[in-house]
Amino acid sequence: MKTDTELKIDGYNILVENLGLVEAEKFIFLIQQEPFDYTKWRQQYLWKNKSGKEISKDAMEYIKNQKNK
Repeated sequence: MKTDTELKIDGYNILVENLGLVEAEKFIFLIQQEPFDYTKWRQQYLWKNKSGKEISKDAMEYIKNQKNK
């Protein structure tokens, strides 16, 4: 298991890789500005109308595609 610091560094690097430096910083700023309930957000917006099986299938396909790059 990763330490909290390692996890934060990995998360930040993922944001920068996918959003770019400026947008990653903006995202972090936006998250810090408001009360944020990740569980509620995830249920209502991130995987709305998807079952656990569908989410798992999508995750496995993503991993497979990453290995093929």
